[in-house]
Formats: sequence, C-alpha cells, structure tokens
Amino acid sequence: MKLLLDENISDRVVPQIADLFPGSTHIKSVGLKEAGDSVIWDWAQQHGFAIASKDTDFYPRAIVFGHPPKFIWLRVGNCPTSLITNLLRSRYEIIRQFIESETESLLILER
Repeated sequence: MKLLLDENISDRVVPQIADLFPGSTHIKSVGLKEAGDSVIWDWAQQHGFAIASKDTDFYPRAIVFGHPPKFIWLRVGNCPTSLITNLLRSRYEIIRQFIESETESLLILER
C-alpha cells in the first residue's frame, strides 16, 4: 500500500508512516512538486500509488474516472503534521480495506 502524498501534506509524514505504508513518498520526492493534477494522477496510476491529499482537486477525477489510482481525501483543513500522521496510522485498517477493494475509488477521512 503505497501512498503518494500531495503537496498540501508535509513530506515529514512519509517516514512516520513508512512501517505501515512502505514505499510511500511525497510528490516533491519524485519531481512532481510543480506538476498539474492530471500529471500527478497519471504518475500515481503508472506507479501503483494511491493519492492522499487535503485538496478537493482529485475528488472529481475519482468520481468520473474511477481507479486506479485510488484517492484518499483527508478532510482536516489546516492542522499539524502530527494530526495527519495520527489519522493515517489510526485508520490503517480502513485504508487497507479501501486499497484492496475492487470497487471503491474514493475514501474520505476526517478527524
């Protein structure tokens, strides 16, 4: 279960979730910091990542195009990095089931 963290999530989250989500990365670590949403979507699809973002930008894509990639929308607003880390860690089982689902394209996580 590899997560591609969008620019609105700190790259400091990656090492804090690596034990549960090995192979996860941040968009700036793969050269996508200035990339548009369609480029990020295509990259995640080609490399087997689920996108995690606080933006609504990927929501319509997940609805219209389905998966892959899967989209995890973190509806948490402005918050500390620790809250995002805790959210991803505490919802591990839900995220795992979502990633393994053959039918689901969108997962919304809130505090």
